[in-house]
Amino acid sequence: MNAFKQALKQGKVQIGLWASFADPYPTEIVASAGFDWLALDCEHAPNDLRTVLAQLQAMAGTPAQPVVRLPIGDPVLIKQYLDIGAHTLLVPVVESADQAATLVAATRYPPRGFRGVATGRASRWGKVKDYLATATEEVCLLVQVETRKGLDNLDAILAVEGVDGVFIGPSDLAASLGHLGNPGHAEVIAAIEDAIARIKVAGKAAGILTADNALAQSYIDQGVTFCAVGVDTLMLSNAAMALARKFKPDLAPAPVQKPGATY
Repeated sequence: MNAFKQALKQGKVQIGLWASFADPYPTEIVASAGFDWLALDCEHAPNDLRTVLAQLQAMAGTPAQPVVRLPIGDPVLIKQYLDIGAHTLLVPVVESADQAATLVAATRYPPRGFRGVATGRASRWGKVKDYLATATEEVCLLVQVETRKGLDNLDAILAVEGVDGVFIGPSDLAASLGHLGNPGHAEVIAAIEDAIARIKVAGKAAGILTADNALAQSYIDQGVTFCAVGVDTLMLSNAAMALARKFKPDLAPAPVQKPGATY
């Protein structure tokens, strides 16, 4: 059973963390920290099929659920990541209902879609006897809307059956709206809040990433169901710089790094 998908259906807020180290060791550490889900990022982190597989295995004994963000919405990649046991996929830069419908079909076996028929690790090597019959119900497809065009077509995307949730990408959305590097701009915030309301009305799950705790809570209060509240690499970087300066006060003040345009 896809516990993450079930939680979204029940409207239970899921707090997550972006996992960008592309290595099972730190992923296991943050997966054991108490987060509901981790985003294993293949778009802006040096992940590939094998590094994600290793991290899925490392997370298997933890309470955190894996959400794999693909580098692109390629049906071949969707097939491969599903086959290694990634039950929840996040696809970036979705801008139309037709694109969303193709992604849905790529996650379904014929006749409901065109996913290649193989099971492998996804069925626990055949131990899940009814996997082929139940896989569709357990796959969770999240699409990322992060451009002006995507916002314009949001209602049509939300109407596509099989889209379980929509993740708003604040940094890319800010760039698309003419505010590169400033996801906190008033126009961007207004667009995000409007999108959250539309997603909520459509009965789908809304998601977002922000390292601003107050803003994260505001989005949750507005109806966001899955919210990532930090990025592991930036957490390490900020903590390392702070510790170094505690013992070496002569160092130049360190800028606090926040998720930027790459997220």
